[in-house]
Amino acid sequence: MAKPIGARCNLECRYCYYLEKERAIYADAGVPRMDDATLEAFVRDHIAAQPVDAEIHFAWQGGEPTLLGLDTFRRIVAWQRHHGPGRVIHNALQTNGTLLDDDWGRFLHEERFLVGISLDGPRALHDAYRLDRGGRPTWEKVMAGLRVLRRHRVEFNTLTVVHRRNCRHPREVYDFLVSSGARHLQFIPLVERRADARDAARGLSHAVPGDPLHPPVSAAEAEFAASPHSLPPGRHGQFLRTLFDHWVRRDVGRVFVQQFESALNAWAVGEPTVCAHARRCGRAFALEHDGELYACDHYVYPGFSLGNLNRAPLARLANGAAADRFGAAKENLPARCVACPVRFACNGDCPKHRFVRAAEGEAPVSYLCGDYGRFFRHIDPAMRAMVALLAAGRPAAEIMRRPINLPPAAFS
Repeated sequence: MAKPIGARCNLECRYCYYLEKERAIYADAGVPRMDDATLEAFVRDHIAAQPVDAEIHFAWQGGEPTLLGLDTFRRIVAWQRHHGPGRVIHNALQTNGTLLDDDWGRFLHEERFLVGISLDGPRALHDAYRLDRGGRPTWEKVMAGLRVLRRHRVEFNTLTVVHRRNCRHPREVYDFLVSSGARHLQFIPLVERRADARDAARGLSHAVPGDPLHPPVSAAEAEFAASPHSLPPGRHGQFLRTLFDHWVRRDVGRVFVQQFESALNAWAVGEPTVCAHARRCGRAFALEHDGELYACDHYVYPGFSLGNLNRAPLARLANGAAADRFGAAKENLPARCVACPVRFACNGDCPKHRFVRAAEGEAPVSYLCGDYGRFFRHIDPAMRAMVALLAAGRPAAEIMRRPINLPPAAFS
């Protein structure tokens, strides 16, 4: 994920963990923006790092990457053609959608960008936390941007943060997104550890993941340790189970939910596709506006840098010892994870969520451990049925015409 505008954004979402980087880490750097020399070097190095027969994917994020301006993205596409003649190159842009207009729409369509648009559901649920810098709601502007994408036939998906407010309305959120034209949906659970006085002194609104200043807490203390907008314990599992039951009976093969696709891959070949559930971390890099490379955008803090693009080739940084150590650390699991029957689908969840104490002397477990355990056990019958269909050369969508013996989706 390239973040050429850094943490700069025209919104100030109440739950955003990334804005603190603009306020604290880059406070003395002025307006964060990747200069053209660094930007072209990234394009060149990223293309050069790929196998000659591979399709090449660029992912542009922020902050809000459209703040770079349309002319910058025109230069990016020109550099891609210059440094990768004859190569198949794909671009994905993650945006809040509020700055999209017809000029953007025409460009995104002509250059075949895949656009991810951040949308937390219907108006009241979206506007609960996604506000602009003046504290004003943003839903109307996001929907206007979504209409731009649809009008210009731009391929798009939605990214929905599952937070304390919308987690109680899974069907309402899902039906709204689908009715808005989305056919590929991502749901990201909001789990951030609460800051304390020491964090505030460092200008941080959330605790740094894995910071030794914040030792693991007990399960009883977990909700208090989470930020005010984070999911309450148990709610994400309930959200996913209700959503899955709704989807599996009506939309298999028509609507694609990233979490469910990842689970199906885990049941089919033992490899989840969502990075939070991969066995190792470290292949979803984040490139900051100053050329610093990090193994994950949740770990863009001093001490976690893998090096700078302006001082070493991108491939060397991505394949270096620091990146390998970061990835391998995810495999340090407590005994309860090692013995868990759904470990193959979960793999302990994202390390930034692991701040709940396990047994003495063991690594901590995820705040969402119980949620994922119940969710993956709940979907097991349907997953096995879909894998059997695919193995027989039949479409997974046939499951909608067969009885499914799913466990109850209520809290357990």
